[in-house]
Amino acid sequence: MPHSLLGLSGALRAGSSNRKLLRAAAQIYGAAHYAEADLKLPLYDGDDEERDGLPEAVDALVAQIAGADAVLISTPEYNGGISGVLKNALDWISRHSDKPLAGKPVAVMSAASGRAGGVRGQTMLRTCLVPFRPRLALAPELALADGRNAFDADGQLTGDRYRNSVTVLMAALRAEVGR
Repeated sequence: MPHSLLGLSGALRAGSSNRKLLRAAAQIYGAAHYAEADLKLPLYDGDDEERDGLPEAVDALVAQIAGADAVLISTPEYNGGISGVLKNALDWISRHSDKPLAGKPVAVMSAASGRAGGVRGQTMLRTCLVPFRPRLALAPELALADGRNAFDADGQLTGDRYRNSVTVLMAALRAEVGR
């Protein structure tokens, strides 16, 4: 039975390089069902949570994570860190009584316009994930530089360098799923 992968993109744009990178990674992973989570969540506000509880969209996101064999997270780098969208999603996930990322195999990557490919954002993401206790797939960091020009018209990664890096990361993730 194929594995199920859930992608979390820190960029909301439909055509973002982070979404393209997630899709390329899922394709390279191989036989798997791939879905992308919707991170268009309300801003976390403790008063709202106390008054209304968790939004249905957060419950749905937590259920998606819990139901996946592995999670792929790709973050842009905004002002030296992860996007507010991704941080907000993590904040909401942390408020849920279920802890769907605990022990979950997770692969982290980044794509950005700059030369460093979002490596500072990726470092911040790894720090933000520590309290969740996922099983991070350890491989060389995958930081896609000049993300807007790294894909062809069909959304395929161009150049062997990044394709090889994604292949190594997906092999590490597959090994974590198999543990």
